Amino acid sequence: MASLRDIKSRINSTKKTSQITKAMQMVSASKLNRAENSAKAFVPYMEKIQEVVASVSTGTTDITHPMLQTRPVKRTGYIVITSDRGLAGAYNSNIIRAAYQMMQKRHKSNDEFAVIAIGKIGLNFFKKRGVTVASEITGLGDQPSFADIKDIANKAVGMFADETFDEIYLYYNHFVSAIEHQVTEKKLLPLTDIATTSNKLTSYEFEPSQVDILEVLLPQYAESLIYGSLLDGKASEHAARMTAMKSATDNAKELINNLTLKYNRARQAAITQEISEIVGGAAAQQQ
Repeated sequence: MASLRDIKSRINSTKKTSQITKAMQMVSASKLNRAENSAKAFVPYMEKIQEVVASVSTGTTDITHPMLQTRPVKRTGYIVITSDRGLAGAYNSNIIRAAYQMMQKRHKSNDEFAVIAIGKIGLNFFKKRGVTVASEITGLGDQPSFADIKDIANKAVGMFADETFDEIYLYYNHFVSAIEHQVTEKKLLPLTDIATTSNKLTSYEFEPSQVDILEVLLPQYAESLIYGSLLDGKASEHAARMTAMKSATDNAKELINNLTLKYNRARQAAITQEISEIVGGAAAQQQ
């Protein structure tokens, strides 16, 4: 049986751990509130730009653009959004598992696909397994701006334009609520479903032409999809970390209660033994 000193030491160390996890839970809750607001504030912009792109691209039947056309798939790109740090429960493992399983299912060799990694956890995972990482970005803040990911978003769109990739998929955690987030696969390029996902189309007069407008608008739209997914993923990350830290705090409290009970029982047993020895010694002297 552990000594009273050992049990007391475990109680004190567990209390310190619970204080840390409680503080991390509160910090994550604060970050979640801001990240959720950022993700929701971006939705109206995405809806409007999608409406405009749909209206421009479907305004006539003779307009074509490479980003709107499906071509034979020789190589696929995967943008996988994870976090830079752990302690977020199954947040990262769910994304990585879903993406990696789909890669293994769709492709016969690693030469048929490559990864654009956003986040250190996913980057390290794919590098260790010999998956080609075409581009990477780490060290993003808790509230990333579009400027933070503009270069990698622009590079991803450029890789489709120069036919490095013939299709690109996004993998991220979609924020539903503080306790629910869903691993989501979204086909980023080619943009084949714009018209079907927009319910209202507006008639525009174009200057100089639809083609010139789409040359600018379509890359911006694809980049915005990446940024919107990142904001969504950040909200999910903070929610997952808050939930994980709450579970850790609850488990620490339960362990402290069990150890305290064990300590009290051991202390009572030691006191009882001391009393028995005193009584026994006194009885021996009286004989």
